[in-house]
Amino acid sequence: MNVLYVCTEVYPLLKTGGLADVSAALSAALRDLGCDVRLLLPGFAPIAAGFVAEGPRLKLSATGGPEIVRTLKPAPTLLPGRLSMTGQPAYLLDAPALYHRDGGPYLDAQGNDWPDNAQRFALLAWAAAGLGCGGDPSWRPDVVHAHDWHAGLAPLYLQQLAGSGPRPATVFTVHNLAYQGLFGPDTMAPLGLAPSLFRFDGVESHGHVSFMKAGLQFADAITTVSPRYAREIMTPEQGCGLDGVLRYRADQLTGILNGVDYAVWNPASDPLTPAAYDHDRLAGKALAKRDLQRLLGLAERPDALLFGAVTRLSEQKGLHLLPAVLDELVATGGQLVVLGSGDAGIEAAVAAAVARHPGQAVLRRGYDEALAHRIFAGADVVLVPSRFEPCGLTQLYALRYGALPLVHGVGGLADTVIDASAQALAAQTACGFVFHDFSPDGLRGAIRRAFDLYRRPVDWAAVQTHAMRLRFNWRDAAQAYLGLYRRLRPLPGTGRA
Repeated sequence: MNVLYVCTEVYPLLKTGGLADVSAALSAALRDLGCDVRLLLPGFAPIAAGFVAEGPRLKLSATGGPEIVRTLKPAPTLLPGRLSMTGQPAYLLDAPALYHRDGGPYLDAQGNDWPDNAQRFALLAWAAAGLGCGGDPSWRPDVVHAHDWHAGLAPLYLQQLAGSGPRPATVFTVHNLAYQGLFGPDTMAPLGLAPSLFRFDGVESHGHVSFMKAGLQFADAITTVSPRYAREIMTPEQGCGLDGVLRYRADQLTGILNGVDYAVWNPASDPLTPAAYDHDRLAGKALAKRDLQRLLGLAERPDALLFGAVTRLSEQKGLHLLPAVLDELVATGGQLVVLGSGDAGIEAAVAAAVARHPGQAVLRRGYDEALAHRIFAGADVVLVPSRFEPCGLTQLYALRYGALPLVHGVGGLADTVIDASAQALAAQTACGFVFHDFSPDGLRGAIRRAFDLYRRPVDWAAVQTHAMRLRFNWRDAAQAYLGLYRRLRPLPGTGRA
């Protein structure tokens, strides 16, 4: 089966969050199951630097679609090739004027959305539609699998471009419904969208053009990254204004839990950590804890309960709850390491709270892949107090490294972490700490229970060992996606557009 996988990030070339890890690991797992998976990626400079072109350039269709296809100079083209580090077949959307810029892939150096993001990501979706309709004479997909709002227009464009002819089936995966790709109504014409599509059962959402809604409306199947999140986003509380369309398309909505690439996230073989260890030889974890304390200037206290957080500093991730509980955490004998950046107000509040506890708490701003690995290896507990969480990979990495996750019981966090209740301890199924009251008091209560368990070394070791033995393999996720692909078939171009 031929699958075109449309995304904006792939580890290790470009990563701003979990999407990059998913893109690298899921595509590889699908290839292992016999799928011919080819990525379609925008030509951001870090991706282009790790791409090897093979074969002639491919032109994009200039009939319909976004006007930038016809006005951009030099004209955007597609380069067939592969990723140099993994050999993964891929297409690079080559448009340097759109993708080679200072700043990030979505935001400029000042943290503002690029003003032409609608055109930049509409072009990606149009390129996907072109490949779906025979844009590469040597390869044609059976399925176009688009990821998050950046590729949300791909199913709609594919229906428009195919017309009454055959087309691949389309799958749209929601990684985070809160980010929807919203633009003004004046973008309709430049994007090549008919005025009649600006309606409640089209691309209109609360007065805006929504790339996310386009994907939800026009894909043949919709997936999210955990079963619980699939249920949650059909409610007003978690639906981010799109719960109505999701309930309408409930029969096409499936939750498939993300996995972990254990070739990358494995304490027994991780080159980024100071000592190898596993559930049956934990001495290396104690060394990793001491190494982390030394590296970050924390007091070298082997008895301290060391909490770690590797996260965006945002309200969604629940980090605004942290300053209110830090004093008690330290007073009880704990330490804290935070790696992340984000909302300026939350970042300042966390920094001020940490500053009250030199030698016991530290904030490292930004993202550092090597330090993230060392935090998972050295921490006893990893905090994931998200307000909502589609899947979460942080808690899955933490489990493998024996850093018990402390989570808010939502989305993929609830699907993967079993609270260390008396019943779960007796059944030997506990693997972390779960709280349900999304407030400082709720978080504080879970932290207290972590300290209580830590004071019972035998119980702690049993939970830690069970956590490290758990596996969330990408092969299982890939088999679920392959089953979905097989239920879909190339369809005639009689879409609802």
